[in-house]
Amino acid sequence: MERLPTGIPVLDRELDGGLPAGSVVALKADPASQSELFLNTFAGVRETLYLTTVRSAEAVEGGLSASAVETGDPVVEAVDGEDPIEDARERLPSIPDDGTVIVDSTEPLEDADPLRYRSLLTDLVARTNETDATAILHALKTGGEPSRNRLVTEQVADVVFDLRTVVTGTAIENRLAVPKFRGGAALEEPVKLKLTDTVSVDTSRDIA
Repeated sequence: MERLPTGIPVLDRELDGGLPAGSVVALKADPASQSELFLNTFAGVRETLYLTTVRSAEAVEGGLSASAVETGDPVVEAVDGEDPIEDARERLPSIPDDGTVIVDSTEPLEDADPLRYRSLLTDLVARTNETDATAILHALKTGGEPSRNRLVTEQVADVVFDLRTVVTGTAIENRLAVPKFRGGAALEEPVKLKLTDTVSVDTSRDIA
């Protein structure tokens, strides 16, 4: 099966070259983390449709322009109508062949009726398979009760990236776990990352 690079070398090495074409990826992360670095990096690898459900399209475009990583020239569209599920569905035909679609973030869609949300994900899976694209679902951890359809997001996803950010008295530690990898091998242990203005390996030693 063809692998599509993520644009993050350490991750591509761990994943035997990247993500299988047609994959739906759930990127779980704390809202205060640097998870947008991952989205910006993914956007720079291939032609990208960036669907924003919370921030305005202008805010996303400004963040992409200011990013230190190469973000390419993604098409940014806001999913902000009265019916976000249908608004998102209408944009699925715009997912580029061999490209990437980013949904940032999933919460407003996950708040919808479960049957309608499952139907949207079914259409998303069909479109990514048809185009050999990659779908990135930015699924933020709220710290309280998860969104009503978060389990559905994780079950449908072919790959789950779980970014864990821990703030100590002296440092901020970021580890990326890949507990689920349909069509490949999940990572046996989290990868320690350094998230500044780019994504790199954290080579600092853990002190017990």
